[in-house]
Amino acid sequence: MDLNLHVEERTILKRIDWNFVWVILALNLVGLINLYSATHGPHSADVEPLFVNQIIWLVVGWSVFFITTFIDYQIVNRVALFIYILNLGAIVFTTFFGTVALGAQRWIDLGFFRYQPSETMKLALIMLMAKFLQHRSTDGPGMGVKQLLFPLLILGIPFVFIVEQPDLGTALMIAAIGGTMILFMKIRRWILAAVIGAGIVAAPIAWNYVLRDYQKNRIINFLSPTNDPRGSGYNSIQSKIAVGSGRFLGKGFRKGTQSQLEFLPERHTDFIYSVLSEEHGLIGSLTTLGLFCVLFLVGIRIASSAREKFGALLTVGILCYVFWHMFINMGMVIGLLPIVGVPLPLLSYGGSSMLTTMAGLGLVSSVAYRRYIF
Repeated sequence: MDLNLHVEERTILKRIDWNFVWVILALNLVGLINLYSATHGPHSADVEPLFVNQIIWLVVGWSVFFITTFIDYQIVNRVALFIYILNLGAIVFTTFFGTVALGAQRWIDLGFFRYQPSETMKLALIMLMAKFLQHRSTDGPGMGVKQLLFPLLILGIPFVFIVEQPDLGTALMIAAIGGTMILFMKIRRWILAAVIGAGIVAAPIAWNYVLRDYQKNRIINFLSPTNDPRGSGYNSIQSKIAVGSGRFLGKGFRKGTQSQLEFLPERHTDFIYSVLSEEHGLIGSLTTLGLFCVLFLVGIRIASSAREKFGALLTVGILCYVFWHMFINMGMVIGLLPIVGVPLPLLSYGGSSMLTTMAGLGLVSSVAYRRYIF
C-alpha cells in the first residue's frame, strides 16, 4: 500500500510542468528583489510594509496556483458564464458605488483588502471567450459578422463600464486580450479592414468627445514630454532617466538614485521595471525579458499539446493576458508608449493583479497537468 502511494505521488509530481513553475518562480524572485529596493530607500518608511504584504500575496498566489493545477480545467468550461456574470456585476457595482482613489472609482473596499473587479474580469473574459470559440473552426475564410456578435458583446459591455470608472488602460487591455483571441481564431479580411477603418474614423471623435483631459495629456506628453517636465510629463521623464542611467551593468542593488531618492513615481507598481533597469542595467532588463520569453515558449508548447481546443484557447488567452501587460508596461517605462496604469505581471506590487495572474497561470498548469492523461 505504501509503495503504491509513493508511486502515485511520484506520478502526480511528474505530471506537473516544472519548467513552467520554475520560470514563474524566477520572475517572482526578480520582483521581490526590486520591490525590496523600491520600498527600502532612505525616505521610504510609508511603503516599507508593502514588501511584507507582497510576500503574503505570493504565498496566497502560489496556493491558488497549485490548487488550480490539481482541479480539472474543464470545470471552468462549465462555469465560465457564471464567473463572467459575477465579475460583470462587481464591475457595475464598482462603477456606481466603488471606493474612489486618485480620481478613479475602481475598487471595492473589503476591509482587509481592496478588490479591483476589472482585474479579475480579464480572466473571466478569457474563460468565456475560450468556451465560445472552441466551437468555431479555423478552416475557411474565418468568422463572419454573425459569429462575431457574441464575442464582441461580452467584450464590449465590461469595456464600456471600465472606461466610465475611468480606467482606460484596463479597458484597452481587455480589448487587446479579447481581440487577440478572436484574431487567433481568424476573422474575414474585409471585417478586419473595416474595423481598422472605423478605428481611424473614430479616433478624432474619441479625442474630442470621449477622452478626458488627463488622458489627452498622457498622449500629448508621450509625443513631447518636455512640454510639461514638472507636471504631466514628469513620470515619463523620470522613468527614462532611471532606465538610461542604468547603462550596461546598472548602479547596483539599492543604489539607484531615481528610485532611492523618490524621484521615480509609483516605483513599486507601474514603474518597477524602471527600478530594475536603473539598478541592474541592460543585463538585468534583458534577463527579465528573457524569462518572460521562456514563459511564453513553455506556454505555447503547453497549448500545442493540450487535449482539446478549449484547453489550447484557455492557454492562449492567458498568455495574451501576460504578454499585453508586459508589452505595455515595458513600453511605457522606456518611452515607447503613453503612460497608463498597467502593472508588470509577477513583478509589480498588488494583490488583485498577483492573484489574478497566478490563478490564470494555474489554469495553464492545469492544462499541462492533464495532457498526459489519455
